[in-house]
Amino acid sequence: MTKYLKPSIFVLSLVPFLIITYKIFFNKLGPEPVKEITHFTGEWTLIFICLTLSMSPLKKLTKLSLWINFRRMLGLFVFFYATLHLLTYVGLDYRFNWQPIFDDVVKKKYVFIGFAAWILLIPLVITSSKKMVRLLKNNWKKLHRLVYVIAIFGSLHYIWLSKTIFFKPLIYLIIIIVLLALRIKIKNKDVNYG
Repeated sequence: MTKYLKPSIFVLSLVPFLIITYKIFFNKLGPEPVKEITHFTGEWTLIFICLTLSMSPLKKLTKLSLWINFRRMLGLFVFFYATLHLLTYVGLDYRFNWQPIFDDVVKKKYVFIGFAAWILLIPLVITSSKKMVRLLKNNWKKLHRLVYVIAIFGSLHYIWLSKTIFFKPLIYLIIIIVLLALRIKIKNKDVNYG
């Protein structure tokens, strides 16, 4: 079943990329195209963070281990959309002009925390293969707990970026907190009941 579902999830995960590509090529981005691409890729990064974090709770709730098979792929899509988000900011917004980018990272907390989240994703991507899981053993799990920090950083990035409308960013923060709380509850159950 997993071998049929994996390609389907991969294709579905590419749909946001295809949508934004279509909008770019057919000039459907509205009056602020760079802002539209930045927000679109940033929001999809958060959606994939939520999807990735939901795999372990879904495994426990449904008693089906197949969810875990999709976690790595979804995690890689987090990095894919986060990188598109960053490249839009660095390449389209600032045209690779490094001095104002550096100034933003130092002076604007939402830029700093967003950049920090992207940096923290790099070791997770590098160590995402089955070979690295075997090589790192127990340290792999410890390292990949960074995703919890990344999730919080990502939601704070969105909240701090939104100067007036906090409702949508707060929804993502609440979803992430619930997903993290479910993981803590699951871990406690595992400890108490073996």
